Amino acid sequence: MKGGGVGGGGGGGGKRRWKVLVIGVLVLVILSMLVPLAFLLGLHNSFHSPGIVTVQPSSPFERSRTNATNHSQVLLNFRFIYFDLIRMLVLDLPSSILQRDLSNRVDQVLQKINPVLPKKTDINAGSRDMNRTSISDSKNRGLPVSPAVVAQPSPANKTITEVSHKGGQGAMVNAVETQRTCQVEYGSYCLWREENKEPMKDAKVKHMKDLLFVARAYYPSIAKMPSQSKLTRDMKQNIQEFERILIVSSADADLPPQVDKNFEKMEAVISKAKSFPVDCNNVDKKLRQILDMTEDEASFHMKQSVFLYQLAVHTMPKSLHCLSMRLTVEYFKSGSVDTEDSEKFSDPSLLHFVVISDNILASSVVINSTVLHARESKNFVFHVLTNEQNYFAMKQWFIRNPCKQAAIQVLNIEKLELDNSDVKLSLPAEFRVSFLSGDNLASQGKRTHYLSLFSQSHYLFPKIFHKLKKVVILDHDVVVQRDLSPLWELDMEGKVNGAVKECSVRLGQLKSLKGGSFDANACLWMSGLNVIDLARWRELGVSETYQKFYKQQMSGGGESREAIALQASLLTFQDKVYALDDKWALSGLGYDYYINTQTIKNAATLHYNGNMKPWLELGIPQYKTYWRKHLNRGDRFLSDCNVNP
Repeated sequence: MKGGGVGGGGGGGGKRRWKVLVIGVLVLVILSMLVPLAFLLGLHNSFHSPGIVTVQPSSPFERSRTNATNHSQVLLNFRFIYFDLIRMLVLDLPSSILQRDLSNRVDQVLQKINPVLPKKTDINAGSRDMNRTSISDSKNRGLPVSPAVVAQPSPANKTITEVSHKGGQGAMVNAVETQRTCQVEYGSYCLWREENKEPMKDAKVKHMKDLLFVARAYYPSIAKMPSQSKLTRDMKQNIQEFERILIVSSADADLPPQVDKNFEKMEAVISKAKSFPVDCNNVDKKLRQILDMTEDEASFHMKQSVFLYQLAVHTMPKSLHCLSMRLTVEYFKSGSVDTEDSEKFSDPSLLHFVVISDNILASSVVINSTVLHARESKNFVFHVLTNEQNYFAMKQWFIRNPCKQAAIQVLNIEKLELDNSDVKLSLPAEFRVSFLSGDNLASQGKRTHYLSLFSQSHYLFPKIFHKLKKVVILDHDVVVQRDLSPLWELDMEGKVNGAVKECSVRLGQLKSLKGGSFDANACLWMSGLNVIDLARWRELGVSETYQKFYKQQMSGGGESREAIALQASLLTFQDKVYALDDKWALSGLGYDYYINTQTIKNAATLHYNGNMKPWLELGIPQYKTYWRKHLNRGDRFLSDCNVNP
């Protein structure tokens, strides 16, 4: 009986073990199927280890590290289940207890594999908790509360919100402050700085200078204490060491390898020195020295930046100068033959355009864009007026790069047989006009406009093109986006100059305007796109009127030639300007960052008036594409001279 009992007990234990083994194998099979499914569905991104608060990582490295941690936590749970099965088989524990533990463990893992989304009420509660936390955190720290930040919904719970906002609120406020202080002004160095921001290469050097100033401020007070002779020696030694390093180091790369130890020593002695009472006069003296040096340095850099900015604006880039020289040499080497059709150049029945330019690329873009959008380019004739320096280069460029069926004539204005023996090329004159806007002092802001008007060369057109009756003048900083043929069909009602008017500036706002009677509320007109009735011009003697006003203004003295030319042009064309529709020309692409994209697309011509021309490196990037697409990049001289505007 005993033996049978023992044998029966052994048989019962074997059955229990077999049953548990079968259950364990089934559980492992199920888990082996669920794990790949979970990874395929991307559910592993929601795994969280118990007791750990997770914040959404910002960088790819942090995200991969977080995912790896989550994966390890899941595998750890599976490992616990596996060990439970082994423990159950080896220790021969009661199956009911082990099965209950095993089922609980499996339920925990399955719950993590099937994440439950929070209900709508939970989301709203989490948002409210986040708002309360961010507001209280901002108030405690004395920071302004941004409504845009507070209003953002988030499914995160309160604990996560506290962690994320403590780490991120300062960054949000800093971003707001940066936008507030980085105002867009004319010259736009602020935006250029943001777009071309580079990491600091002398951060440690500047920190060393700051520590050196602090040490020097505390040193006289510590040196007067007989009981602190050791601290005095240490401070003096550290000051001399810093001075020695800074003499030969202007960037972090120049610093010696052991500089971190120097930082630690200096910070230690400064911290110890701050524990003693010091003479405030020494600290005040050193701080005033820092202030004076900073002001001097800021003034120097401001003057330097203004000078370099003006130099970049008024100087031809090296690549464009190279292009002009290479084309001039090529013109004489190739023995280019003049194939200009003189009959077309004087035929009044054709559509004539005049461009004044000393820039090969600029004049090329103007002509290319005009011809591209023309219905019949064979009726288009272009007259390019340039100076003697660029004359042969300009001719060679258009010989190498013809524009469909349009005829192009290049004229050297310095060699034309006119009454004035000494004629120089003068481009359309641009004037910067700034004045305050706003009713009260608090709301007043500075408004700046660049006015582009005729130069003295424009008043020679009736004599240069004595056989023509009507021309369209295009500035060389213009891009054409529509067919300009309808301009010849305009009835200008006896006016001389068809132009787009600039009513944001009135004649009365130009306080220096003197001589003659004028309407103070009259709008100013802009060059860029101008329809000129040469027959009416000659009839009214516009050139003679301009010369008269110019001489009157010159006799007064006290003003520059540019200001006098501006006043003479405005007085000359009073009541002689026919207002074109605003869609014919859009100005401001050389200084205004906030022109609407749709407005640009609707304009017939784009005028890059202002200092930031599209062929310069400091041109406004979002407007450069409209200019670049009309540039013939196939010419080998562009690559030879590294021309890449």
